[in-house]
Amino acid sequence: MLLPSDEAGRGRPVVLLHARPTDRTMWDAHLPLLADAGVRGIALDLPGHGDALVPDGHEAAPWADVLDTLDHLGADRFVLAGNSLGALVALQIAVTAPERVEGLVLVGYRPHDQPASPRLQAAWDAERSALGAGDLDTAVTAGVQAWTSADATGEVREHAARMLRRQLTAQLAHGVPSLAPDPLGEGAEALRTLTAPALVGVGAHDMPDFFEGGEALARTLNAGETVVIPAAGHLAPLEQPTSFCALLLDFVRRLPQQ
Repeated sequence: MLLPSDEAGRGRPVVLLHARPTDRTMWDAHLPLLADAGVRGIALDLPGHGDALVPDGHEAAPWADVLDTLDHLGADRFVLAGNSLGALVALQIAVTAPERVEGLVLVGYRPHDQPASPRLQAAWDAERSALGAGDLDTAVTAGVQAWTSADATGEVREHAARMLRRQLTAQLAHGVPSLAPDPLGEGAEALRTLTAPALVGVGAHDMPDFFEGGEALARTLNAGETVVIPAAGHLAPLEQPTSFCALLLDFVRRLPQQ
């Protein structure tokens, strides 16, 4: 399926992949910053998020949908920047089509087989319990509290709440799409085949799970030290768009010219 997209600018394509509780509007503040820096920013809705509704019974393969959409947009080679779920999908794309990926910027990553910390488990339980009781407002409030930091502005929290409400409303109506087999498989063997330059980051106030997951990923990808983004939680790019874009653009400028 072709995914809904927003884009701005001309130059090297940088594909922005959002976190699970959000959608492509997470990158609204980033697109003009990237365009001003001479980069073509492309923000996509992943299947089951935002405007990318998945037909009932359809098996979703986000990595394939992103590649098909980028073919449609004429982006042959690109940098991938992903937050949380978006970081996972970026890795799936990199394993599926390594010849097309020029670089990876991955923030808030945690492998699914990593045991959850009490803090992360409590966040999941709070959302699940509220949804089970049909209390969407409480589920949204719990999600905003879990995924943003105490430093987040009111505007950021309101934006996060809008995206989360939309996502959970669609989830209640249509369920969670079933996924095709993960091209990453199990363990880190597939990741060790990747040779694209990578940067791994985490919000300073994120849960310990994502520090642990990010550090392990950085070692696997030979990406150096994990970058800590100040004054940010799990949705670090949303909370700190200027800082994140500076980090992203510095990474892109260090890449070999196309």
